Amino acid sequence: MSFPEQQQTPPGVQSQMEPVPDCGETSYRGSGRLTGKRAVITGGDSGIGRAVAIAYAREGADVLIAYLNEHDDAKDVQKYVEEAGRKCVLVPGDLADPAQCRAVVDKAVEEFGGIDVLVINAAYQMTHESLDEISDEEWDYTFRLNIGHYFYLVKAALPHMGSGASIIGSSSVNSDMPSPTLAPYAATKAAIANFSASLAQMLGEKGIRANSVAPGPIWTPLIPATMPPEKVKQFGENTPLGRAGQPVELAPVYVMLASDEASYVTGARIAVTGGRPIL
Repeated sequence: MSFPEQQQTPPGVQSQMEPVPDCGETSYRGSGRLTGKRAVITGGDSGIGRAVAIAYAREGADVLIAYLNEHDDAKDVQKYVEEAGRKCVLVPGDLADPAQCRAVVDKAVEEFGGIDVLVINAAYQMTHESLDEISDEEWDYTFRLNIGHYFYLVKAALPHMGSGASIIGSSSVNSDMPSPTLAPYAATKAAIANFSASLAQMLGEKGIRANSVAPGPIWTPLIPATMPPEKVKQFGENTPLGRAGQPVELAPVYVMLASDEASYVTGARIAVTGGRPIL
C-alpha cells in the first residue's frame, strides 16, 4: 500500500492527512476494562495518542490530553471521549518545558483527584541526511521533549499515583534498529525503553508498573510533517506485512498495559511493528 505524496509543517494536523489515519473512531468497542481509571495522555490529539484516548474512554476511563497547539484535532478527540460518557480535559502547551509538565499533573489532580495511568507519547522527529543538518537547538529540543517530558511528568505525577497505577512509554522500533536519518529521535526512543525498564524496578515496591510499547511505521501526522514526500509515499512498505500500521492497531496494547489484567506485567517492551524485529 502506498500513500499519496504529501507534506505538512510540524507538528502536523491529522485532519489534513490523506488518507486520514484510523484511530478507532468508528471501530473500537470497549468492554469496561478501564472503568473508573484516570488517565493522562501526552500527544493525545492525533495519531497513536488519539487512538489511545478514544479506546481508554470507551473502556471507561476519564482522560486528560496534553498536546502542543493542534486545537481542532484535540477538540475532535474530546468529542469522542465525551460521547463515550467520560470526562475529557484538554491542556495545550509545550511539554519540553518542565513547568508545563507540572501544570499538566496539577490539572489532572484538580480535575480527577489523582492519576492511575500515565501515557508518555508526545514526540518530535525530523529527517536529516547528515549531522550537519541537525542544529544544536533541534538536538536539545528533541531530547527535552521526547525523553525529558517523560522524566518531568513521572516525577510530578508519582505523589498522586497509587498501587496498581501504570506508566506506559511510547518507544519505537528505532530504539534498537535506528534509522540513520532519524538519529536524534531514535536515540530518545532507546532512552524511553531504558527509562521504562528502570522505572519498573524502581517503582515495583510501590505497586506501580512501567512498560513501553515499540511501534513500527504507523500512519500519523509525524510522517508527512517530518519526511520528504517520496518517503511518505513508500512509508511502511518495507515491513513483512507490507504496509504501515494504523493508530487503532496500537490501542489494544495500551489498553492491556493500563488494565488490571496486566497486574504482573512490568518492565516489558511490546513490539507492534508489522513484523520488524526488536532485540
